[in-house]
Amino acid sequence: MKLQENHCPVPAGILVVIGGHENKGQDEPHDKKKPSDFIKLEVLQTFRDATHKRDPRVEVITTASSEPAEMFKEYQKVFEKIGITNIGQIHHTSRKDLNEDQMLERIKNADAFFFAGGDQLKLTATYGGTYFLTALKYRYINEPIVIGGTSAGAMALSTPMIYAGNEKVQELGGDIKVTTGLEFLKDVCIDTHFINRSRLIRLAQTIVTNPTSVGIGIEEDTAIVVTKGTEMRVVGNSLVIIVDGFGITASNISEFSEDKPVTARDLKIHILSDGDLYEIPQINPPHK
Repeated sequence: MKLQENHCPVPAGILVVIGGHENKGQDEPHDKKKPSDFIKLEVLQTFRDATHKRDPRVEVITTASSEPAEMFKEYQKVFEKIGITNIGQIHHTSRKDLNEDQMLERIKNADAFFFAGGDQLKLTATYGGTYFLTALKYRYINEPIVIGGTSAGAMALSTPMIYAGNEKVQELGGDIKVTTGLEFLKDVCIDTHFINRSRLIRLAQTIVTNPTSVGIGIEEDTAIVVTKGTEMRVVGNSLVIIVDGFGITASNISEFSEDKPVTARDLKIHILSDGDLYEIPQINPPHK
């Protein structure tokens, strides 16, 4: 059967999804050998350049962080290095302190939004189902704004979203915890710090249990830039790993347990680096 064209709206906005530990001006990469094409501040400059403005208005969302003041100061300092001086901070500790009228005005006036790292569940629990998130998505779909995220802030942009399960338990069935993310990328699971924290198996398990989705593992100081919702380009000093489960022929999903490792056959893996392109599949038709 030939699949019909998927008539999802084409976003006018751009996503810059970062694997964490992006270079903030240091002369050396974080915790790895310096590649020959290393560029300081490359990932964050890509975020700025995506706005097509010399000094864009940026809102840094620190809600995921347990140290929001320190986190904001860090990004304020590094953004000023690359010419962004018009910077605001958005931080909420609960849904109760979310003044949506005030937030809607700030969403209306900003050129870009940056979700900082921390705990991705704080982002989904705080903003899921709010007019704040709806307004942000509306602008992303209809206007050429930029949505960036790093580490937990990157993972929250996708659905499904991993929120628990480290390298010590990732091979065990059921030990990877997954929920609904903010859905700027639907049917995509983002994982970050990917090579440094050995997260291939946890992403693969997520895709085995959600084979409609594609997994994108992004290493540190590396990002994907997504335009039109599906057109992806890799930027930065390391790798992006794509885990594609559409062709899975067998797995032990029905036998998952906490003491038995996951198995799967015919997963497809792509390894991409700076400048490589990838078309994010859309095989799940929308419904009304």
